Amino acid sequence: MPPAVVLVTGVSRWLGGALAGELAADPSIERVIGVDTVPPGPEMLRRLGRTEFVRADIRSPLIGKVVSAASVDTVVHMNISSTPGGSGGRTSMKELNVIGTMQLLAACQRAPSVRRFVLKSTSAVYGASPRDPAVFTEAMQARRVPGGGFAKDSLDVEGYVRAYSRRRPDVDVAVLRFTNFIGPRIDSLLTGFLRMPVVPTALGFDARVQLLHEDDAVAVLVRATTGDFAGTVNVGAEGTVLLSQAIRRLGRVALPLPTQAMGPLGKLTRRAGITDYSPEQMRFLNFGRVVDTTRLRHEFGYSPRFTTAAALADYGRTVAPVVAPELVSGLTANAARAVGRLASVLDDVGRTTRPTPSGTHLQAVRDA
Repeated sequence: MPPAVVLVTGVSRWLGGALAGELAADPSIERVIGVDTVPPGPEMLRRLGRTEFVRADIRSPLIGKVVSAASVDTVVHMNISSTPGGSGGRTSMKELNVIGTMQLLAACQRAPSVRRFVLKSTSAVYGASPRDPAVFTEAMQARRVPGGGFAKDSLDVEGYVRAYSRRRPDVDVAVLRFTNFIGPRIDSLLTGFLRMPVVPTALGFDARVQLLHEDDAVAVLVRATTGDFAGTVNVGAEGTVLLSQAIRRLGRVALPLPTQAMGPLGKLTRRAGITDYSPEQMRFLNFGRVVDTTRLRHEFGYSPRFTTAAALADYGRTVAPVVAPELVSGLTANAARAVGRLASVLDDVGRTTRPTPSGTHLQAVRDA
């Protein structure tokens, strides 16, 4: 049975607005209410269609009046910020993420009309460390619990949602742990990072990266909103790419730096407004993270249309290369051949200069 009245938070951002627009295009849904602290831009406003926009802060008790007055039966919580710069600083970001979620859940707790709650979470809750498994399943926990930032907020938010689910067992709760979004239109931490002409990386590290195309993200959110899945599910595309491969394919220039220099660089890029190169983001770019998507395909019932490589390629169409990827590949191949020839020469030199074992040693070997 499709929902009758859906409330979507964070509709002024691309993903929340795209979801609200898709739901508004479904004639079986009576009303779609979009909530955000700032009004959507003209282009997003057109995409929202018949979505009713309400300018409200989810940290305010006003959100409770919106839920109860409209008899909302399905809530999709998208208004979780990953960038302190876009939220007015780390303190404001934590208030929006954690306090805002608590207020929203309190409103849902008091509203008997609510029957479904969907949370846009993140695979960042698994953390990133050298002790991580090859892939994370939904039953696993972080080997190194995130100590701050977006990942810590997401862990707290998931905890509050689980507590709400225990208090309201009549409400179906779906928690979607997304990998990194990428695509021509969406703006995320990773797209901002890969858009830089010179991409700083940690010397000696080459993380595995699992992506999700923006179109697949919207499709999963629509299915979670209108379907009957309850529980936690990892959402990511098939396959992975190495960070170095992603940089080359986009025609960027990698700048390997000692890990000691990454912290000061992160502070510099944040102050300059280039990208939010936070400590948790640096750990991810060092160690990477891959999640298992078996439950997504078999229980949730969705297989992403784009693989990780295809999603990266689609994003690459909108990014002008600094260096032609063919040139980067050619230089890399030439360097690999040069290293191979040098290794062969050194091996030949080693064989010619290696002393011949004495006869005594040979005799001992024969006797052994």
